Amino acid sequence: MPSLVAPHGGGPLEPLMPAGEALAVERARALTLRAVRVSSREKGDLIMLGIGGFTPLQGFMTRADWEGVCDRYRTQTGLFWPIPITLSVDAETGGATRLGDEIALADPEDGALLATMKVTEKYAIDKAHECRSVFRTTDAAHPGVKMVMEQGEVNLAGPVRVLTDGGFPSRYPGLYMTPAQTRAKFESLGWSRVAAFQTRNPMHRSHEYLAKVAIEVCDGVLVHSLLGNLKPGDIPAEVRTRAIGALIERYFAPGTVVQSGYPLDMRYAGPREALLHAVFRQNYGCAYQILGRDHAGVGSYYGPFDAHRIFDEIPQDALQTRPLKMDVTFWCYRCGGMASGRTCAHGDQDRLQVSGTQLRKWLSEGSPVPPEFSRPEVLEVLREYYAGLE
Repeated sequence: MPSLVAPHGGGPLEPLMPAGEALAVERARALTLRAVRVSSREKGDLIMLGIGGFTPLQGFMTRADWEGVCDRYRTQTGLFWPIPITLSVDAETGGATRLGDEIALADPEDGALLATMKVTEKYAIDKAHECRSVFRTTDAAHPGVKMVMEQGEVNLAGPVRVLTDGGFPSRYPGLYMTPAQTRAKFESLGWSRVAAFQTRNPMHRSHEYLAKVAIEVCDGVLVHSLLGNLKPGDIPAEVRTRAIGALIERYFAPGTVVQSGYPLDMRYAGPREALLHAVFRQNYGCAYQILGRDHAGVGSYYGPFDAHRIFDEIPQDALQTRPLKMDVTFWCYRCGGMASGRTCAHGDQDRLQVSGTQLRKWLSEGSPVPPEFSRPEVLEVLREYYAGLE
């Protein structure tokens, strides 16, 4: 039977969270260390390191890694990686931290201990350079740029041992899965050719169409929802995943879709984030990643198909997970169904294309939404959510 793609780097999964007695010992040791609070984004990165989602990284990147990833998509050891995974602190904390120190990393909200870390390097970065490399802009209105520019002045590098799953399994029972768990699930279903569908929004008819096209050529699809923080106005993960569940239950053939979630915050890095998604989807066992319009984009910072093109610009051996590039999809009234720019011969006047902004406006106002855009079961979940905001 064909096997799933190997984890990134070619070796086994490398979760950085100890198990059993070793975890209890490390948690007790963490209580004796100086605690440093991390950001929400860094918390998500830690949990991904803990569950093996960022295999084969061993912790937060050095300056050489940061520079290589920004400029050449490579860490110092030559590992392909598209976005820096770094930890920053303020100048006071950086000054109080010495090389070789062991510190505990704490939750940004409640101070709960998340990980231990041995500090191997302290360094400063050119934040504007990172923003130009990763986000293609230094505009402070870009949420990812804002995140980087508000980081502390000092970066700390070093290996980590993660102490917690961040509570995601209890918040999303049956939905939150580690890379080892998705791989086991795929194998139990007899899948080897799995396509990942990335989403931070509820799935509407266009998304449904993309997933079903992928199912035609693969064994199944992993609908993989971001469970971390979003920008204001985006629909919360609890609502989004419930709406997706309703869609899968009623409109997909049984045994063709696995819905799951992962613990990262959104970076809104467009093409670079599409590559990061492919890196960790490889760890989750996916041979393909569906790429639609403006993958991981925000505003008008990226072209609609920049995330398609970036996969053609990287070395062929950089990733085992390959892109499934899809054109813009829509309902065509003349075709009488879902279509794409590659399959529909008609013009914009015959096509229903609804932006997320327009949809949120309709929902917040209680206005009707065309049934050709969204399934009624999805709209029912979303209307309930928006009614609760009043």
